[in-house]
Amino acid sequence: MFTSVPDPNAESRPLPGYRALLAVDAKDFTGLVAVQHSAVSALIPELVDRALVAAGLTDLKDAKSFPANTGDGIVFGFAPAYLPFVVHPFLRTLDGVLGEHNAQRIAPRLRLRASVHVGPLPEADGNGTVRNDTHRLLDSRPVKAILATPGSERTTHLAAILSHRVYEDAILGGYTGLGPDHFIEVPATVEGKHYAQRAWLHIPSPSGQLLRNGVITAIEDSGASRSEPGPTTPEGHEPQRNAMPPTQHVEQGNAIVGNVSGNISGTFGTPESHR
Repeated sequence: MFTSVPDPNAESRPLPGYRALLAVDAKDFTGLVAVQHSAVSALIPELVDRALVAAGLTDLKDAKSFPANTGDGIVFGFAPAYLPFVVHPFLRTLDGVLGEHNAQRIAPRLRLRASVHVGPLPEADGNGTVRNDTHRLLDSRPVKAILATPGSERTTHLAAILSHRVYEDAILGGYTGLGPDHFIEVPATVEGKHYAQRAWLHIPSPSGQLLRNGVITAIEDSGASRSEPGPTTPEGHEPQRNAMPPTQHVEQGNAIVGNVSGNISGTFGTPESHR
């Protein structure tokens, strides 16, 4: 028996409910010794859950939609009502939890990238464009560049990137404990992918180097050694589909989490204060 694949725009269908997504992955996970992979893969969701509880989001921890361990991170969906609280205080709390972990001398340092997006997704499996775009945000050049900034290894434990839809609904809508000044707009592009989206960076603990030279300089420097073609329009798709998402009122949301800083190593930092 063959699965029937719907023909787009052939007829009207119900729009799936809105879900928020959080995705996280670890920087330089493949650089770990093979014997460490399994333990670190299990540690990442433990740290995320610890941060959810510390941020007062125990209910969300126990109500994840379609959670998945990606090996070097995790991704899960959640009701959009939690979206403002995932932006703040969860991201800042996760940064603090990572800082405490990295202050220990008994485990590899973990530095993570996180992406947050929201949109219509089927509750059954969470598969769809919104989920794909959440992972594209996680792999985008700006958020990777932050963790690759020299001098940030012991200061910046987490770099987060929000879709424009999340920024419009949660931040500009006034629902979060953080205002627009806590974010910087960036063009989210992924090397080798037909993807370009307006997005917003949030860095809970920027390094002195980053503050001195600026986020945009760090992003530009990350691409100085390679020539990247501008985003192109795939055949059969409307141009700039992701460039300017429309304003939407969110009723549910999704999140993806993972260690993406590229800094899992055997060296360890000193205790730091994270608030």
